[in-house]
Amino acid sequence: MSNVLVIGAGGQIGTELVLALRKNHGEQNVVAADIKIECPPLLTGGPYVQMDVLNRDAVRNYIIYKGFDEVYLLAALLSATAEKNPDFAWKLNMEGLFTILDLAKEGHIKRIFWPSSIAVFGPTTPADQTPQTTVMEPTTVYGISKLAGERWCEYYHSKFGVDVRSIRYPGLISYKSLPGGGTTDYAVDIFYKAKAVKSFTSFLSEDTALPMMFMDDAIRATIELMNAPSESIKIRSAYNLGGISFTPKQLGEAITKVIPDFQISYAPDFRQEIADSWPNSIDDSEAKKDWNWKHQYDLEGLVNIMLANVDINLL
Repeated sequence: MSNVLVIGAGGQIGTELVLALRKNHGEQNVVAADIKIECPPLLTGGPYVQMDVLNRDAVRNYIIYKGFDEVYLLAALLSATAEKNPDFAWKLNMEGLFTILDLAKEGHIKRIFWPSSIAVFGPTTPADQTPQTTVMEPTTVYGISKLAGERWCEYYHSKFGVDVRSIRYPGLISYKSLPGGGTTDYAVDIFYKAKAVKSFTSFLSEDTALPMMFMDDAIRATIELMNAPSESIKIRSAYNLGGISFTPKQLGEAITKVIPDFQISYAPDFRQEIADSWPNSIDDSEAKKDWNWKHQYDLEGLVNIMLANVDINLL
């Protein structure tokens, strides 16, 4: 069994990743860490530590003392939230990464997972079936920090042999945690509103297509990537990861098949400009080739499981 640390465990990805890792490694072998003082209720079955990833000395001391096989660094400020506080977003998204990369360089961590995002792409990137290697000119602080992080991950691997692995996540959809400030989070919030009030106002226009993925697929991809033999991992910046692509209108129509009186309206805001700079769909053939990746959930399956499971009491 591996000794595992998940930093940013209280977020959308972190919560479900910790639960999945604990199933694989044992509850006591996966430490959840987050800036929150109290352990999130879903994570009380195993060890929890309060951790500020920007407190470099405290993070270093803890990891050196414990000696982790794997560290998943998920702490970050997401796209829409980062635009409101760019200085802090850059600091949070970059400084924590350097702390973890340096610890691995020194031999205190065996493997690192650090998530990238489709935000690394920009308006000059081919929008349809965006290839693994392409033009990358992000226009958001979040995207700029993720692109810089990708280059540093590859650098630490090539120069120091650090076993760091990454995925460019598309928009992620889950019923186990509330939206966390991302541009794609409309596709989570819509299910809560559909069940609670049977109406939803989208902050993106009806024809804005974006790559999306059900969280179970994303968690499975993350674990499969980390379990793959090192020699199979050919890309040390970040792998493209594809799932399904849809527009707010298409999502609304799919929900209406289950809730016939559901209504969706549109009031695009500043997040529309962010979404317009991102791909419509993703080519993830390199992930399929290198570690046999394949998504499982289509739009109909995603809608059915979300409507069956979202808890409107969380609103």
